[in-house]
Amino acid sequence: MNKRLKLFIPVAVFITMAGFLLFGLTRDPNIVPSAMVDKPLPEFSLPGLYPESGEFSRADIVGDILIVNIWGSWCLPCHIEHPFLLEMSEKDPSLTFVGISYDDSMAEDRLFLEERGNPFDYNVVDLGGSLRIDLGVTGAPETFLVDANGMILYRHIGAIDSITWKNTFEPLLAQIR
Repeated sequence: MNKRLKLFIPVAVFITMAGFLLFGLTRDPNIVPSAMVDKPLPEFSLPGLYPESGEFSRADIVGDILIVNIWGSWCLPCHIEHPFLLEMSEKDPSLTFVGISYDDSMAEDRLFLEERGNPFDYNVVDLGGSLRIDLGVTGAPETFLVDANGMILYRHIGAIDSITWKNTFEPLLAQIR
């Protein structure tokens, strides 16, 4: 092999790696394509967080505009977004907030909501993670906007705050109302 060609190979590899790095740095990590957007909310039958709740299914919650939030009492970003979710659930009663609890202690989740307030109209426990797998969840928190027909319109990865709500959720909600 030519000596000049041998010298060019490391330079070409470096340029290629630098290109991938620069491409990755220009992307927003909260925007991850979801295979579930524009698809129906998956069917499920899962227990409620509170014993008196019984089980919940897709049919129980579909019919209103849903904010479906995947959360856990162990999740620090969930602690950060919780006051905002509580505020929004009180501010906009036309939205139905659904909390899907990540594999966690149900007692710890109940205590978390008792101490900090409960923004959720439905509290569902995803024991075993079947619903999270069907939704393509990668971690907590993740939030899905679901229309009244049960179609997933948007997926947000990470904590929701007032800026995210105003810039992303409000325009989408205006389109479907």
